[in-house]
Amino acid sequence: MNAFTDRPLAPTNIGNRTFHWGSRTFVMGVLNATPDSFSGDGLAGEIDLAVEQALHFQRDGADIIDIGGESTRPVSLYSGAGPISTEEELARVIPIIEALVPVLDIPISVDTYKAGVADAALDAGAVMINDVWGFRRDPDMVSVAVDSGAPVVLMHNQAHTRYDDLVADVIAQLKSMADDAVTAGVKPENIILDPGMGFGKTAEHNLEILRRLCEFRVLDSPLLVGMSRKSTIGYVLDLPVEERLEGTAATVALSVAYGADIVRVHDVKEMARVAKMSDAVVRGWTQSDA
Repeated sequence: MNAFTDRPLAPTNIGNRTFHWGSRTFVMGVLNATPDSFSGDGLAGEIDLAVEQALHFQRDGADIIDIGGESTRPVSLYSGAGPISTEEELARVIPIIEALVPVLDIPISVDTYKAGVADAALDAGAVMINDVWGFRRDPDMVSVAVDSGAPVVLMHNQAHTRYDDLVADVIAQLKSMADDAVTAGVKPENIILDPGMGFGKTAEHNLEILRRLCEFRVLDSPLLVGMSRKSTIGYVLDLPVEERLEGTAATVALSVAYGADIVRVHDVKEMARVAKMSDAVVRGWTQSDA
């Protein structure tokens, strides 16, 4: 059973591009407009560097740039990480989006759970919303999505790691998020779902979700997977964040094999190559693809 051909999905228009799900794996490049990113690549206030990095990502094979202004790493594990005000998040994100819009050919996504930030980011030129709380943190977020018509990534997240049945519970919560969004007026083809690796989950949970990713195809939505540089890789390999490239590559290859439609990564050049090679095996490759 092929993870891609047995569940045809309607394409999604993201900005001026149409994403035909199943044709290949798409790459989302992470651009952190923060001073405290867990991965050590925060670019708060560094607009020129952010533009340079985004352009490198585009050249290296990114299909989407995802810009976030608030670190989502656990407060208990990292000093200084935690919620920031809407005003501060706007100050970090909007100038970068405004600088990128004239120079990028690929869509810009805003990584936020705050409606005010999402609304301003869309006004500035972003065309997609990536909400790590799946519209469950800010009730006004769904109105921003409906009014703008922007595609959305709804991620599973919770404040604890307790589950009755891990995969079944995450699938059920993702389905509930998607159903609520559609009821509110979001077009079904504009919904992308993310199982939320590392959010309300132990390392063992993350590994099990990745191993059973094919089961998430019952959701009939494109799947985004983000394991890049995460602590689960450090847990397995006993390596610091700056030495998790190979571990990330393994998770990207497996994500592609098990049915991911988008992989969210920090190391775009390397992971775009991993995704392309994995696609050649999983989806089939001919000389015309060269």
